[in-house]
Amino acid sequence: MLKEYLEVTEMLNFRSQEIQKLVVKKHWSNLTEYNKIKSIYEFVQNDILFGYNSSDTLNAVQVLHDGFGQCNTKATLLMALLRSVNVPCRLHAFNVSKDFQNGAIPKVISWFTPAQILHTWVEVWFKNEWIILEGVIIDKKYIGAVRKKFSSHIGLFKGYAIAVKDLQKVKVDWTGKHTYIQKEAIVYDYGIFNSPDEFFSVHSQDMSKIKEFLYRNVGRKIMTKRVDSIRNTYTLL
Repeated sequence: MLKEYLEVTEMLNFRSQEIQKLVVKKHWSNLTEYNKIKSIYEFVQNDILFGYNSSDTLNAVQVLHDGFGQCNTKATLLMALLRSVNVPCRLHAFNVSKDFQNGAIPKVISWFTPAQILHTWVEVWFKNEWIILEGVIIDKKYIGAVRKKFSSHIGLFKGYAIAVKDLQKVKVDWTGKHTYIQKEAIVYDYGIFNSPDEFFSVHSQDMSKIKEFLYRNVGRKIMTKRVDSIRNTYTLL
């Protein structure tokens, strides 16, 4: 039943030497299933900082080498690491409105991005149900910085690459339950996919070649520096 959610793919290249070495170093194979998910989730969440990669279709090793990622690239790495220790997982894909990126993206860079952006999260099979792991996208230091900046904000929060019902109360730790960090920006549901390869073989960001070039070579670098500055200006609460 779950065999298709454990397969290796071109993007989920978890049999690579780099990933196998990491699995051994972290002793992930020796943990209980709950702690496998917890340790891998925390690694992708906080060791792989929130930032903007050159492409949504980087494979897991490339994301690992970058050392940072956004929703789609972190999903690829998370899935590869979970499957490497025999934990079934799948991809759920959406469109999100770009307005929730305001603050993390300078206004001039917003021109590069389409009105709606492809967004994915990972769902892991745990205790006979699929658990959503969207909270892995944003590292906790960055969340802490945004929380401190908007400490008096009450209710729905959409900005700085976060879209949640309550910024101060949102929980992104793995406890065996769903975690969310950008869910409130979703405007369209593409459904479930076995792998990122399957999804990105038929869907791509709606950008012209020129805008794609500018984003890849200029925009995303400025965006990542801005995110870094936000993260480093504030301390965790």
